[in-house]
Amino acid sequence: MSAESMHEHAGWLRSARLALRRFTSADLEFLHGLYADPAVARFLGGVKSRGECEIMLHERVLAYYDEHPGLGVWLTRARDSGAAVGLHLLNHIRGETHIQVGYVLATPYWGHGYATEMSLALLHYGFTVRGLQQITAITHLDNTASQRVLQKCGLQRRGERVLAHPSYGGQPLAWFELEAAEWARHAPPHAEMRLERA
Repeated sequence: MSAESMHEHAGWLRSARLALRRFTSADLEFLHGLYADPAVARFLGGVKSRGECEIMLHERVLAYYDEHPGLGVWLTRARDSGAAVGLHLLNHIRGETHIQVGYVLATPYWGHGYATEMSLALLHYGFTVRGLQQITAITHLDNTASQRVLQKCGLQRRGERVLAHPSYGGQPLAWFELEAAEWARHAPPHAEMRLERA
């Protein structure tokens, strides 16, 4: 294994079982497979075509890395096997100045605590490395599983919001917030971090 591939396998941000790396154009098929699963896409605006995923990959993911260094959407891998299990994000809510934490996992990897584990690592990164004063999150009102994950990570439900960007469908969404000071009072042990090319 080359040094470069070892770096990619290790990931720039690591938790006990997971690692994040940047998406590349070669990850289109994985992204499409994720969003082609009706169970995964149920609360994400519905199933996306390959073409829609390609637009999302290039406009919302790859271009965003350069536009907002240190923030983005990253592919999540299992550290033991290298298997792609989904994605995690720390980026702007579309059309807003708020920075959100979030995730999408492939169905075989539901129920393993992966969403919580890497979200906690991203909160640590966001507050301690990026110096964010607040991190938010949004979910579909019926997505109670994700709401439990966010609350487990320390985010507090702050009612509902209707966001202006058309990608959110004009529907009320559950709104969550966590302030840096509040996080610091209850912060779990920090995650391993590799900060090159976040």
